[in-house]
Amino acid sequence: MRSKRIFLAAAVCCGTAALGPVAANPASTGQPWMDARLAPGERSGMVVQAMTLDEKLKLVYGYLGADLEWKNSKRPAESRLQSAGFIHGVARLGIPHLWETDAGLGVASQAGPDVRPGTALPSGMNTTATWNPGLAYGGGAMIGAEARAFGFNVMLAGGVNLVREPRNGRNFEYGGEDPLLAGKMVGAQIRGIQSNRVISTLKHFALNDQESGRTTLNARIGDQAARMSDLLALQIAMEEGNPGAVMCSYNRVNGVHACESSYLLTEVLKQDWGFRGWVMSDWGAVHSTVPAANAGLDQQSGMPFDLADYFGPPLKEAVLNGWVLPARLDDMARRVLHAMFEQGAVDHPVKPAPESFDRKAHAAVSLADAQEGMVLLKNSAGALPLKKTAKRIAVIGGHADKGVLAGGGSSLVTAEGGNAVAGLEPKSWPGPVMYYPSSPLKAIRKRVPSAAVSYHDGVDLAGAARLARSSDVVLVFANQWTAEALDVPSLSLPNRQDDLIAAVAAANPNTVVVLQTGGPVTMPWLAHVPAVLEAWYPGSNGGEAIAAVLFGEANPSGHLPVTFPASEAQLPRPVLDGYPEVKDLRFDVDYHEGAAVGYKWFDLRGEKPLFPFGHGLSYSEFALSGLAARVKDGALDVSFAVKNVGKVAGKEVAQVYVAPLGVRWEAPKRLAGFQKVDLKPGASANAAVTVDPRLLAMYDSASKTWQVAAGDYKVILAADAAGSKALSQVVHLEAATYDVRGKRLR
Repeated sequence: MRSKRIFLAAAVCCGTAALGPVAANPASTGQPWMDARLAPGERSGMVVQAMTLDEKLKLVYGYLGADLEWKNSKRPAESRLQSAGFIHGVARLGIPHLWETDAGLGVASQAGPDVRPGTALPSGMNTTATWNPGLAYGGGAMIGAEARAFGFNVMLAGGVNLVREPRNGRNFEYGGEDPLLAGKMVGAQIRGIQSNRVISTLKHFALNDQESGRTTLNARIGDQAARMSDLLALQIAMEEGNPGAVMCSYNRVNGVHACESSYLLTEVLKQDWGFRGWVMSDWGAVHSTVPAANAGLDQQSGMPFDLADYFGPPLKEAVLNGWVLPARLDDMARRVLHAMFEQGAVDHPVKPAPESFDRKAHAAVSLADAQEGMVLLKNSAGALPLKKTAKRIAVIGGHADKGVLAGGGSSLVTAEGGNAVAGLEPKSWPGPVMYYPSSPLKAIRKRVPSAAVSYHDGVDLAGAARLARSSDVVLVFANQWTAEALDVPSLSLPNRQDDLIAAVAAANPNTVVVLQTGGPVTMPWLAHVPAVLEAWYPGSNGGEAIAAVLFGEANPSGHLPVTFPASEAQLPRPVLDGYPEVKDLRFDVDYHEGAAVGYKWFDLRGEKPLFPFGHGLSYSEFALSGLAARVKDGALDVSFAVKNVGKVAGKEVAQVYVAPLGVRWEAPKRLAGFQKVDLKPGASANAAVTVDPRLLAMYDSASKTWQVAAGDYKVILAADAAGSKALSQVVHLEAATYDVRGKRLR
């Protein structure tokens, strides 16, 4: 019930009542496209016909909404201060400006003194770890409401780049390693953002799977493998969320820059998938005028990050000379307008009202997300939940006395109260390193007022061990800061934190480790500690969320959206290509694993990870039963029951995998569906999933179809990809063919 109340509060604060006035009556303005009863395609077509050449060019050229001294660039006066971007509208035709903000975790600000304090969601990895699309939608609705309140009608979210490279510094923003899970979760967030009549942006299109050399690397992969992995994740997110815009990425794909790849932008996105919105560039990802425009790029974003204003005067000249056809420019402008009409940016214009949203209600949304996404990785000997009878508790490391860690780069939200640990390096981009002022230490002390709760910063290992030795229970907070534009050198915890944990655990075996990381880390000390909680980057109210989970007020129900390797040696590329980065160095990254990303790679190679994809423990116990898989008219339906056989209320994520028995896929099995069930002790519930036929098929590039091979397939119901609590049933599928969008052909 508590989570339902939180979402009701979010619905009130984020609902359509605060969306602003509807545009004027078209009869009184002489602007027939302002008739909201008309379809977006019809309305955008009429506007394009009424526009001059220069007005069309305005819509396809984006500015940075902040001054950039090193480029001697000033922001447009109409832009929002310290914002990500700005595009001029056409006032005489009733088309408003576009005000753009980063990013998927909340309303971020560009560097400067006038930041917008807002509510920070936990990392995208945390949200995906909830396996709860409803929670992702609620978080999207919350940050979309704040974007509108701050005067923005475009939000540069959400990110769907698969975790091919667990050292990628930007993984924390994304949705994990599986196409179905990532697509469903990020698609739900996009839908939530756009419920506020704020345009959301699907990114980064495509195969932007590491930050080292991100502007110069060439991702090498075949069409079939791409369509069954990274592109499938983006396709599902597009179908689920219907984003108004797509952002093309920095990298090259098979030799061509993504923002001038006709294969990606025109063939795959617009023709095959039927995307009707516009393609914007990433900030600094444009390298040409004529090739980019003709390949399908609709808008240059964030000048002056590019080397030239390619879609400024050069595009006008190209159109006048016929190098870019006038019809192509019309299409570019029409796509921007289509999204503006479809998502309500025209009919519900934004007006800054930063005090109009309920900050307490928004904080509750962030808190619920954080609690439900934390993953209890290990819990033996009853180490967790903590007992409030403990007399002496040691809290060590991780700046836990001050706050909780956030990831760096363009997604960074400045929360109320500012940075709790200022001055850490790097202080400039992609920093500053930010700690939100939600102290785990303070939240822990609040729960055990009669206990002696001591803090040690962990720098002096001997001192930390002495405190641990004199304590009943020890909580070690270990952090890994990751950020846009940087990859981590290894999966080890930085700054000798592995040594700290080992020393503390040797001094006191009752040691619990709380991790705040952007993704997977190795744990050489794992056998020596009874409990590990992965708290990711837990957002504005992270300290309170961590304490609630540690003391059992919230039962952990997160499951890993990414495999935790035992070592880098298990990865497709044990050595990270292009690291350390060399300026302007062009190099290839060969995705030889194809579509076998994450757990699929581990299955294919027979490697045992540290923790498998889908893993997550609870303070309760659950039993899976009643597996029934049925095929009707070619569709695979799977039903089952989940029972809470433990003593406390909790949530279980039941995962459905499918494994072919007579044909060969890219890997032994795929995630084909999932359902999260909330149960009181002793209660059970029935659940069902219908499997997307694309998850049962191989993609055929020549015919652009998904083809299911006739044969037997094992349906597996489990609690993780390693097969915990697994039940299975064999079904027979007849041969079937589906089009590129998953529609049955024969």
